[in-house]
Amino acid sequence: MLIELPNQTLNTSEETANLAVRVGAQLRIGDTLLLQGDIGTGKSFFARALIQSLQDHPEDVPSPTFTLVQTYTTNVGEVWHADLYRLNDPSEAEELGLTEAFSDTICLIEWPDRMANLSPPDAIILSFTTLANDDTRQISFSGGAQALRSRILKALL
Repeated sequence: MLIELPNQTLNTSEETANLAVRVGAQLRIGDTLLLQGDIGTGKSFFARALIQSLQDHPEDVPSPTFTLVQTYTTNVGEVWHADLYRLNDPSEAEELGLTEAFSDTICLIEWPDRMANLSPPDAIILSFTTLANDDTRQISFSGGAQALRSRILKALL
């Protein structure tokens, strides 16, 4: 039976950034987070805060909307941040090298539905939704390997 990961309701951008920092502290090479949600729900903001938290000297972390993939050197290894919104076919994810990166890096993938069945089976899906006002977000968690779920749970406590 999978470890239950409680939904997180975040009322401010600071709360979202703090959660990203706590989640980032639990990630290891080979972990993949699939960030799904509508435009403007906080996927890129979460990824930016997570990546910067893993760097000795936080650098600018732009959204990879047009570059598709940005890579970063961090304290725990290389992190790939991908925004697949503009992909037309799942094979393009392979052309970007994502399927190889899943085992060699930490991957943060926005718009993972564009990869169809190429997503790694051990990945955790973080679903972002906007609640009552534009500042309140809810993040729910699904899927993922038991070991990764266990580490993510530590970030939620």
